[in-house]
Amino acid sequence: MAHIAVIGERARVEGWALGGARAVPADDPEEVRAAWEALDDEVAVVVLTPEAARCVEGERERHPGAVLIVVMPP
Repeated sequence: MAHIAVIGERARVEGWALGGARAVPADDPEEVRAAWEALDDEVAVVVLTPEAARCVEGERERHPGAVLIVVMPP
């Protein structure tokens, strides 16, 4: 079954778990990159906060079709 993962600042991602998404709080660039690298094959959609998106910009460009990526508005 495909899953949705939400990565970013704790205050912006925790509520997504109520809807069944995998909320992955990551409050600094190292945590964001670790969360990105830990995504498994069952994740089909990744929602990123704007700050998290900046942290994994290069990775997103290297794997353009791997998952659907959505960036939250500021």
